Amino acid sequence: MNNELPKADKLYSSLINDIGKILSDARGRIYREINAVMVDAYWNIGRYIVEYEQQGQERAEYGSNLLNRLSKDLTELYGKGFGKSNLLYIRKLYLCFPISGTLSHLLNWSHYYEILKLDNELERSFYIKECERQRWSVRELKRQMNSMLFHRIALSKDKEGVLKLAEQGNEVQQPEDIIRDPFVLEFAGLPDINHYDENDLEKSLVSNLGQFLLELGRGFAFIGQQYRFSIAGRHYYVDLVFYHVILKTYVLIDLKRNEVQHEDVGQMNFYLNYFRNEVCDGGDNAPIGIVLGATADKMTMQYAMGNISNQLFISRYQLYLPDRELLENELLRIIQKQELEKVEKEDKR
Repeated sequence: MNNELPKADKLYSSLINDIGKILSDARGRIYREINAVMVDAYWNIGRYIVEYEQQGQERAEYGSNLLNRLSKDLTELYGKGFGKSNLLYIRKLYLCFPISGTLSHLLNWSHYYEILKLDNELERSFYIKECERQRWSVRELKRQMNSMLFHRIALSKDKEGVLKLAEQGNEVQQPEDIIRDPFVLEFAGLPDINHYDENDLEKSLVSNLGQFLLELGRGFAFIGQQYRFSIAGRHYYVDLVFYHVILKTYVLIDLKRNEVQHEDVGQMNFYLNYFRNEVCDGGDNAPIGIVLGATADKMTMQYAMGNISNQLFISRYQLYLPDRELLENELLRIIQKQELEKVEKEDKR
């Protein structure tokens, strides 16, 4: 009899787990379906508001009394959810997505509410694609928008690349696709650069690993910090080691509090040579190295990187959120410059 009890307990535990999985899956589907229904409902409400305006019953200019009146009446009739700001974005939902089939039902209304704050169509499209691809929570979406992720990635691309980024999101196909310049580490909570060292930065990134992985992007798996290996009786330490499951390779990060020096490049190259020969196996691609510092002199780095065959990148980090206007102007300048160069080439033909 005693020998049967463990088996019965095991079967019962399995029953509980199976029921729990069914309930969890069902609740997840219900939640997604509710979100999809609400997004569709808000889209239709926005359509009715715009059609009412277009019939001449109410002028569409900003400041119109229509939304104030609607907010008051709908709140009295149906309760919360119809504040003027919500109605403003409900209306904008229809104006930005006039074809209902273009709406993503993987996003809920709270996602759209944040994305609709953006006026740039390319930027809106990018964040929708990334929300779909990476299953960002609303909090994660807001962080990425505040960190100007779209602009930071777009600045490294040509005009066609920017359009592709907006249409497809950030597809990781090669090592360059995981590089940010700068990496934004505002979540680290560190003070002025003179009041922390590299150990403080490393500890803070590991302590806030979830946020750091969000900044690094899709595909990163944390392996460890101060990764030790030995050669000829001497020990060496890599600050942070990750594995990228999409690129199928190790990613080594070396942190520098101040400016990246030429010897830092040589050190990372040494680490990469070791990993390529001693750590990577037959299923791994060549490792990637990122030397991450507060600043980096372009001319010095150009000479330091000369003749290096490893996949080694120099990037900057900053401990504060970027300035939107500055990045928008920089992206616009680059696109305009590329268009001008294209026109000049065509004229020469």
